[in-house]
Amino acid sequence: MFTLNAEASVTYRGAVQLGESIACDAFDETKPLRIVSHAHADHLIGLRQSLRGCEKVLMTNATKDLIDVLRGPLFLMSGFVETLDYGKAFQYGEERLTLFKADHILGAAQVLVENAEGKRIVYTGDFRIDDTPVLESDTLIIEATYGSPNCKRSFGVDVRNSLTSLVEEGLKHGTVYVFGYHGKIQEIMQILRLAGVSAPFVASEKVFHVSKACEKYNMRLGRLLLSDEGQARELLNTNSPCVAFYHMCNKGKVGLNSFQICVSGWEFDFPIRQTGDKEYVVALSDHSDFEGLMEYVRRSKPKHVITDSYRVGHAETFAHEIYKHFRISAIALPKKQQ
Repeated sequence: MFTLNAEASVTYRGAVQLGESIACDAFDETKPLRIVSHAHADHLIGLRQSLRGCEKVLMTNATKDLIDVLRGPLFLMSGFVETLDYGKAFQYGEERLTLFKADHILGAAQVLVENAEGKRIVYTGDFRIDDTPVLESDTLIIEATYGSPNCKRSFGVDVRNSLTSLVEEGLKHGTVYVFGYHGKIQEIMQILRLAGVSAPFVASEKVFHVSKACEKYNMRLGRLLLSDEGQARELLNTNSPCVAFYHMCNKGKVGLNSFQICVSGWEFDFPIRQTGDKEYVVALSDHSDFEGLMEYVRRSKPKHVITDSYRVGHAETFAHEIYKHFRISAIALPKKQQ
C-alpha cells in the first residue's frame, strides 16, 4: 500500500509538489518556488500566476529561450526568473534542488530535491531513457505517458533511418510536409541534416523562431527559410523539392494533396504506417515507452513511486505494473474524482 505524505504529490491542478517549498509544471499557491521542467504547454500551466505569486521561477537557460519565443520576450519579465545549469545546486532553506538533463526536448530537466535528513525526491518530467541519467530516489514522481504494457516499440529498426528514407522518397515527387510538435520538429531537422538531406527546409513563423533558439545550443539545422518569404513561397507554390515543417495544429490546413508525414509517439506496431495516398505516420517519440519507464524505476530504486495522472497517459495502469513487478508502493496522482 502507498501511504500519502507531505513530501511529494500531484495536485488536481497539475502541480508536482516536491518537499516543503517546490512545485513543478503548474501553479501552487502553497509553494514559494516554481520549476518549469520544459517548454511544452502541459508543463507551463499557470505560469503567469507563478510569475506573480512565487518568490522565484526556475528553469534552464534553453527552456527560458524557448518560452521567450513561444510566449513573447516580455512574458517572463513579469516575475523573478532564475536559470540553472544542469548539475548546479540551488539552496532554499533546508532543501537543496538540482536540475539534471532529461532526454526530451531542448532544455528539458529532471528535478532532484534533497532535504536536511538526506531524503531524495525525484521528478523525471518527460523523458526518453536513452540519454537520460537515472537518479536514485527515495520518492520518485514519474511521467506515465506510455505507462501501459501495450505501449512497447519493438520494431528492430532505427526509426531515424526510416524517416530519412521516407523523406528522400517524398522529395522525388516535390514538397514534403512534416507535422510535429515544438522540440520534436527541430530534432527531425537535425536527423535529416546529419543524414545528408540537403533539400531546402521551410518553416512556419513559430517553428522558424523556435528553430533559431535551438541553434543557439548547437543543434545543427542548416539553412532555414521562412514560409511567408519569397523563395519559400515559390518553392511551396510550385511543389518544388523541399521539406516544409509545420506544427501539428496545422495538419489539415496546409500541404493538402501533397506528400505528408505526421510524426507521433502513439505508434507501437510499425515504424511507418501509411494513412492515405501520400500520407504517413512515423513512430518517432520523445517519451520512453513502457519498458523505458519501467527501466527508470528499476534503476532509480525508490521506496515510493507516484505516477503523474494529471497529464495524458496510463498512470493508474503504470502504478499497478510497478507494484506487480517490483513490489514498490506506487499510486497514480491526482486520484480520479468520482
